[in-house]
Amino acid sequence: MSVETLSVESRPASKVGAARVGIGGPVGSGKTRLLEQLIPRFIERGTKLAVITNDLTTHEDAERLQQSGLIDPEQVRAVETGACPHTAIREDPTLNIQTADELESLYPGLDLVLIESGGDNLASTFSLDLVDYWLFVIDVAGGDDIPRKQGPGVLHCDLLVVNKFDLAPYVGVDLERMRRESLQARGDRPVLFTNCATGQGVDDVVEAIGQAVLFDQS
Repeated sequence: MSVETLSVESRPASKVGAARVGIGGPVGSGKTRLLEQLIPRFIERGTKLAVITNDLTTHEDAERLQQSGLIDPEQVRAVETGACPHTAIREDPTLNIQTADELESLYPGLDLVLIESGGDNLASTFSLDLVDYWLFVIDVAGGDDIPRKQGPGVLHCDLLVVNKFDLAPYVGVDLERMRRESLQARGDRPVLFTNCATGQGVDDVVEAIGQAVLFDQS
């Protein structure tokens, strides 16, 4: 899918069924930890959800969530991409689409399917045939120059999540500069800062997703 088709305005009309939200980002940025924070918050709000994880040749992230006690293990499925993670969320998302369809068939009334990509680079993006809304997670320890590099993931995601902001003093990152340059790179698209180890900032992520695809009015 070309960069030109990645804008919100280019999306097809909303389909009937659960909203599908993608979570992408580099290895170690905190995608699975973010999921572990999102799941109980959505459940507490009464949102019925399922999760799909993508890994290269393992089911490690899915097994971690299945064993977490946060969600019915049957409502967590793994996709083994067998290639660069972006291929299964962008070039040919068929496996993810089929898995999401299966979950919706098995669990009628699902409101939300969260689809975690395997760890990938700053060029990783989601096909809009797969998701209605997508997050890109970067972390402060990766360097405050990430927004300036303006990779497609940073530029075109619906919501940029800058995780591990608490590490800024320890890795020599100017957090305010990173915030300013993130906003400059993204124009009017939102940026949120989180510490997924403690849950700081995650409520704002839940609110952003809720308003965007669950049509929350609060």
